[in-house]
Parts: sequence; C-alpha cells; structure tokens
Amino acid sequence: MSSVVNVVLSGGVGSRLWPLSRKSRPKQYLPIFEGETLFQRTVSRNLELVDEVLIVGNKDNFELSRADMGKLNIDQYSELVEAAPRNTAAAIAFAAFQCKEDDVLFVTPSDHLISPGAAYESAVDRAVTLAQEGNIVTFGLQPTHPETGYGYIETAGEEVLGFHEKPGPERANAFFKSGQFLWNSGMFCFRAGMFLEELRRYEPQIFDHSYGAFLSKKGIYLPQQESTKIPSLSVDYAVMERSEKIKVVPSAFDWSDMGSFEAIYDYLKEKGHYLDDAGNMVIGTEKHIEFTGLSDTLLIFTNDAVLALKKENSQEVKEVFQRLENERPELVL
Repeated sequence: MSSVVNVVLSGGVGSRLWPLSRKSRPKQYLPIFEGETLFQRTVSRNLELVDEVLIVGNKDNFELSRADMGKLNIDQYSELVEAAPRNTAAAIAFAAFQCKEDDVLFVTPSDHLISPGAAYESAVDRAVTLAQEGNIVTFGLQPTHPETGYGYIETAGEEVLGFHEKPGPERANAFFKSGQFLWNSGMFCFRAGMFLEELRRYEPQIFDHSYGAFLSKKGIYLPQQESTKIPSLSVDYAVMERSEKIKVVPSAFDWSDMGSFEAIYDYLKEKGHYLDDAGNMVIGTEKHIEFTGLSDTLLIFTNDAVLALKKENSQEVKEVFQRLENERPELVL
C-alpha cells in the first residue's frame, strides 16, 4: 500500500536573516512567528494531509528538529541525517531511497510561511493526483507584486513552458504584468520511483553516489566519506528544469519563503509590531530607539551583533553573511 509522505527539508542556513539566523540556529528554528518556528508550522500544516513525515536534516541541526517535534508532541516520524549536505537533489534522493517506489513524496522546505486552509489543501490534493498519474509536479504561486527575490515558472494552465532565474526589476515587472508567470515555491510532489528514474536519466552521478551513500548509512546517519562524492546540485537544475514529465499546480494560497528581512518586516507589521511614523522597525531589543532622517529601516539586535538596513536592501544581507564567514566566522556560528 503506497503512502503520501511529507518530506521536510531542513538543511538551510538562512543567511539573509543574519544576525537572527546563524549556522547553529537557522531561520526555520527561530520562534518568532507568534511563538512558533517555521519548522513547527510546516509539520503542523501538513500533518492531516499526509500519511507519514520524513525529515531530512543534517548533523548540525537534526537535534533542533527533534526538539521542535517534541514541542509538537509528535513522535511518529522518520529521520535521515546528512553528514555533508549536498544540496536538494541529493537530499530528496535519500528520501526517495528510504520510501517505497509508489509512495508519493510531498517535498516541502521547512522555512516557508504558508497560510493553511482550503486553497492550500486543494493545491496539495491536485498535486498528489498528478503525481500518482506519473508526473513530476511543482507548485507555482500567483505573484502579488514584481518580486526580484524569487524564481519564476512560465505556464499555460498546468503545463510548464519554462523556468526563469530571479529577475531584475524590469523583467520582474514584465513577468508580473503578463499573467503567465508564477513564483517558484520550491515545493514538489512525485512518486519516489518516478523521481529516481528522472534523476538517474539526467544526473546519473548524483543518483549513483547518493545510492552508494544511502546503502552505507548507519541507522539514520548518512556517511561522510561517501557523501562528499555526490555532486552538489539543486533539484531544480538536476530534474525539474529538464524533465519532460513536469506539471505545475497554479496555487492561490498565501506564501512567502521568509528569505529576507523585507518579508519579516511585512509579517511583523501585519501582526502589529511597532513602527514609527516613518516606517522604521526595531527587532530584538526593548531599548528606546529614535530614527532621524530614515524611513523603512530595520534595526536588528542580538547579544553579539547589530544590523541596520533599509528594507529594500534586504537581499544584500547574504553578502554580509558571506563576508563575515571569512572575516569573523564566530559571528555566523
């Protein structure tokens, strides 16, 4: 009997949310969403829609996942722990090897903010149906504005005409106006065997080395030496953008990848977080802060770092993270 398995990918760092997000506590484990984490919300949102939960994490964060599952009082789930993360193609391959060939894998990042409800359930149900029919399915979200921080899917109904990288402002505006482009959500649905068939077709080295690592795992722990041989490639490049079996589910649920402080700002503003008259926001301190000559600015405090940025420059925080990784690595751990 086949099952629908929620494969929860929890290996990201969340470098665009530094200094809140660190290597030791990535953004999916920050309890800043009305006291919950994005990881907890992901699992809770999908629990009634699937038969099983399989968490694919890494050696640096799987204990955080376990702690969050404990807070949800969930003890019926499976785990795989990567020794050397090799991007999403390998992570999903491990999950597919773990499951039965006919199991439908509903693959979700653990760090997205999604509103549950009828629109979400309808999209997941349609994706599962398409996956059972032998398709490789992605979810596309109707854009609400010309976003430059997301990839786009060019569509005609459920047919995929093409994938497009994060565009500049001009192209993003053209995508938004055309009505044929959806935001690429990073969520997928397919039978385990079908995904492995397509991965083997397009990226045989990833398939072979991932399978070798899977066969050598000790319990839930994947091996270091074998894992480092796996080419590091996203599932988008490895399979989604190359498969001829691809379908998209145009979706209307509220979604954000929470990948920037601009998204955090919008979320906290909606929840009533204090803003001054010029739209400036402070996160992480109760100290009284005054802004002069600034608007739409965030000031983020942690116990060892302070970040000041204009909301529209949120994507540049990743560059700060990368520089500190080389110059002051203790500040990103």
